[in-house]
Amino acid sequence: LSAVVEADQVTTKVISVDAANHQVVLEGPEGRQVHVQLTEKAKNLDNLKAGDRVDIKVTRSVAAYLDTDVDKGLPGTTERTGEVRAAPGSANPGGEAYRQVQVQLKITAIDVKNNRVTFENPKGQSKTVDIERPEVQAKLKDLKVGQSVYVTYTDILTVTSKHGS
Repeated sequence: LSAVVEADQVTTKVISVDAANHQVVLEGPEGRQVHVQLTEKAKNLDNLKAGDRVDIKVTRSVAAYLDTDVDKGLPGTTERTGEVRAAPGSANPGGEAYRQVQVQLKITAIDVKNNRVTFENPKGQSKTVDIERPEVQAKLKDLKVGQSVYVTYTDILTVTSKHGS
């Protein structure tokens, strides 16, 4: 039915590193300092020094697709997470982590005239959504009550570091 991708990126400067306690203080572009508590999975923190640059990129996506079968089952939710470390042999801390949640929503009402669809979520709660994108509005006439829409939310956090300039 539709897909949207957004990305935000920020470059920070390392103010201090406490590798033993997995803590880092970063300074953002406006000079605001943020204390970050990392998990034990964070590696190579001894190689991160004050003055190093850390680039943080967050990519979010939402994709929705229609299952054309009617009454396939109750709405549900699945979640996956994972991580990728900096390449083996890389001295600089960094890596990528993701979280992906897929929600099955059941269509309970369709208002083609007003471009609205009502869904039931896995908890049995209903929500009516205004369909604003013309390319999705054009598909409303093909929907049927009882069909499922699968919405996949994905967040990807990418962290790279470079020694101070």
